[in-house]
Amino acid sequence: MLIQKLRLQHGWSQEELAVLSGLSARTIQRLERGHPASVESLKALASVFEIEFSRLKETDMTSGQQTPDYRADEALALARVRKIKGFYVDLATYVLVIGGLAIINISTSPGYWWVVWPAAGWGIGVVAHAMQVFDRFPFLNGEWERREVEKILGRKL
Repeated sequence: MLIQKLRLQHGWSQEELAVLSGLSARTIQRLERGHPASVESLKALASVFEIEFSRLKETDMTSGQQTPDYRADEALALARVRKIKGFYVDLATYVLVIGGLAIINISTSPGYWWVVWPAAGWGIGVVAHAMQVFDRFPFLNGEWERREVEKILGRKL
């Protein structure tokens, strides 16, 4: 988790870190999930991050548990950012595909706007995804999740 935190602080993607360190993107992914790292990999990452090798080595890379540097609120924020990123990827895909279909529609049958049907159908899904990511549903939001967890754990609210 320390590697992921350092990577995010520098604003790098996993692929960018892989290029900078000379490691594969798959190796970066495994290390961020807490898999053990070789000494060479840790040295390469320490060099890229410009920190002491011992700082990375002291981190328990084999436990898969969060390091003391990685707090619970940071983990929640990271999860939220990943959900938002997923939505933006879906939205960009929607815009590109529907835009392409619109071009095809105009060039092949300008008298009939069939592109409206896939745009409307997929658009409903994109709107639902946005409402879920940005907690706009009056139900099934973060507060609902908290209540359900408390109920399952048998705790009083």
